[in-house]
Amino acid sequence: MTTGTVQPAILFTAFEPSGDDHAAAVITRLRTLYPKLKIYAWGGRKMQAAGAEVVQFTGDDAVMGMPGLAKIREHQRINTEIERWLRDHRISVHIPVDSPAANFPVCKLTKAAGARVVHLVAPQLWAWAPWRIRKLRRLTDHVMCVLPFEQEWFRARGVEATFIGHPLFDQSLDTKMLDEQISAWERGEQNIALMPGSRPSEMKKNFPLLLGAYIKLNNEHKDMRGIVAATRKEIDPVLRQIAREAGLEWPDSLQIRHASTDAVVRWCDLAMVVSGTVTLQIAKQHKPMVIVYKLGRVAWTLIARWLIRTDYITLPNLIAGREICPELVPHFGGSEPIADKVVGLLEDQEAFATQVRELEAIGKVYDEQNAAENAAKIIARYAGLEPF
Repeated sequence: MTTGTVQPAILFTAFEPSGDDHAAAVITRLRTLYPKLKIYAWGGRKMQAAGAEVVQFTGDDAVMGMPGLAKIREHQRINTEIERWLRDHRISVHIPVDSPAANFPVCKLTKAAGARVVHLVAPQLWAWAPWRIRKLRRLTDHVMCVLPFEQEWFRARGVEATFIGHPLFDQSLDTKMLDEQISAWERGEQNIALMPGSRPSEMKKNFPLLLGAYIKLNNEHKDMRGIVAATRKEIDPVLRQIAREAGLEWPDSLQIRHASTDAVVRWCDLAMVVSGTVTLQIAKQHKPMVIVYKLGRVAWTLIARWLIRTDYITLPNLIAGREICPELVPHFGGSEPIADKVVGLLEDQEAFATQVRELEAIGKVYDEQNAAENAAKIIARYAGLEPF
């Protein structure tokens, strides 16, 4: 039963592929529990498939790339359209999904329209901008956290917050299906996954490093095989162009697979990965990894190193509270240090096994949580829906 006479309506806003994933899981659960609930979205195809009425599709440009100024203008246009849309659609709860830079202006609009704001995936203010906590307090009623330490951090600063788990860990992997999928994939003595990220800027900076490291490793281990995990088929020519511009010849032993990240992780022995959410996808299957993220030395020295407030930057190490995965972040050098870290894991069985055990421990942190279920309960409470 709902309170009042106005039927509640929910608005999700997500601007990246990872946000589409996170929101889709929660929308699926809400749709199951409340079949008649109005759920609108600025979001992606997965959110639509889960049952949201997508007002406008977003996120494709996060994959294919837009210049900085064009990106800013695009979000200004989106904000104008959302403001106009809100005049004709009363919503009870707004769920901004990650992407704080894009979502904060939207939160201001929905707050002004009388909606409650419940963040799905906490803005990582603890890492880079703790002074923005005052802005978050003004623009949120609740923060749903996907990292276990975030709940205490936000609550200590006057923001209502709940650790809900992580959507990546909600569903058990269908290992039989994955094994069938990879059964025809070529394997070598060592099988290496390359995870170049989904944003064009990430790929342009980091993929030459991963590819260069793989070429070095492959030259020393002729029976090595590699797979690049790409988010979409359209990424293929982008990656190959990046390789050409870097003067790197694509090895015959390296393939590209699309929209098959779990299968690629299942296939590999070890992953070279650009820092991001995908590191948790790898951790879920307890596969060792070397994590990298290239930054310009000048930008790091003058700006970033003064903003970053954590000892570690990558998610597995943040959750563990220590370095369990080699973390070359920020990375200013070339491919050789990455290749060296990979060799260290492949040749040191104890180091390899230790990382596997540490990644298993991360999985246990999430075992007792169901992010979609927990998020649906919190959203339902703020929407005035009958509890379940």
